[in-house]
Amino acid sequence: MPGGRRVDQVRVNAAWSEYARVAAEEGLVAIGYERAHGRYARLHQFALAYLFHPSSQIYTCPLAMTDGCARTLEVLGSGATRERVLSHLIARDPARAWTSGQWMTERVGGSDVGLSETVARRDGEGWRLFGTKWFTSAVGSQVALTLARPEGNGPGGKGLALFLVELRDGDGRLRNITVLRLKEKLGTRNLPTAELRLEGTPAEPVAGLSDGVRDMATMLNLTRTWNAVCAAASLRRGVALARDYAQRRVAFGAPLAEKPLHQETLADLAAEQEAAFLLTFHAVELLGRQETGELDAPGEAALRVLHPLAKLTTARQAVAGASEALEAFGGAGYVEDTGLPELLRDAQVLAIWEGTTNVLALEVYRAIQRADALAPTLEALRGRARRAAHASLREPAQQALAAADHLERWWQSAGARGPRAHEAGARRFALTLGRSLALALLVEHAEWSLAHERDARASEAARRFARIGVDALRDDDAT
Repeated sequence: MPGGRRVDQVRVNAAWSEYARVAAEEGLVAIGYERAHGRYARLHQFALAYLFHPSSQIYTCPLAMTDGCARTLEVLGSGATRERVLSHLIARDPARAWTSGQWMTERVGGSDVGLSETVARRDGEGWRLFGTKWFTSAVGSQVALTLARPEGNGPGGKGLALFLVELRDGDGRLRNITVLRLKEKLGTRNLPTAELRLEGTPAEPVAGLSDGVRDMATMLNLTRTWNAVCAAASLRRGVALARDYAQRRVAFGAPLAEKPLHQETLADLAAEQEAAFLLTFHAVELLGRQETGELDAPGEAALRVLHPLAKLTTARQAVAGASEALEAFGGAGYVEDTGLPELLRDAQVLAIWEGTTNVLALEVYRAIQRADALAPTLEALRGRARRAAHASLREPAQQALAAADHLERWWQSAGARGPRAHEAGARRFALTLGRSLALALLVEHAEWSLAHERDARASEAARRFARIGVDALRDDDAT
């Protein structure tokens, strides 16, 4: 505490600063707002993020929250603060570019944000926040979106408001924010994650003084899309490393790549990766169409389901795939100095950030109920599966169609038994919906690839993914 004044500083490595420069100059957030390619702007942006993520030490985390904050301000914000902050969040000049944090998790929990204890008090014309944020990623960012309850508001998520916090004053000091500690985490160790105490931190409401959880959904939809992109990218890195090692590692007289059993293992892993990629970028495509006003009502309903669905499905694939990729290296995969254990540690958070599998499965359930979204989602699934004309694709197409029928029957049957039956099977329902939609997308892509590229690899991926299995439903849920 030099001169009696506490100094809270979070120092990052030199590479982290370089990632920030590259991300700004390449427009990894800006592209989504410049919209030079119209409805395809998001595809362009996330294709670059897909390439950037595996080599970025999870710098994609602050980028995801920056994108989510930018979109929230674009849609809900107003006034001079909106224009000033938004211009920094989407800047390509590294000297002007800002990143954003997202502060929702408190000691009482993360998913049930309606329990948040942070209080917002009026201070003249402004507001000040008091409370503790237990888990805040990207604490080095310039701004953050957070939830707080204005004094006098009622309980639950409706009584919360969404606030924008600028972390530092003109001299670079934190504004009534104390860094209590940095978290010791299983993975994402290069990403500074802190526990913060807000002691009268100045803040500005983004969109009114209530319904903060609803307003936060704009940010969550984007951060979940980033999560899916990063999951697909992480899985691709694992496949690439395992394939390369199989060419180099000789065992029992031949490279692993020539061993039929190892070939099968890697091919299954590659099929999962192809499925994750197509499901993720299907969500990205719909997002781009929505933001340019080119998505019809059935598409809007399907996208409400797809935001949580793509995140939960690909996150599960990324964790299982990272474990399989490590196992493909044998003992070397378990040794820290190979760098491989980091793949598994970092993958695990993808199933936790922005909602666990169970939380997101319930969000899929609620989206279907509120937006009557099951029919358009299954219609899109069936339409893609029915595009299979090549004989090699008939079996996987039929499996996707059978899963769609089962999903429809199960939903109706569980609904007749009451909400407990729906909730009990929500996880298996969501995973079946995600995997069967991914299979239909694989079939659609394989049909195109056979017709235009004369390439059978996509067809093999579809057949293999179908053999791995997509239907996890149990008809006896909650009986």
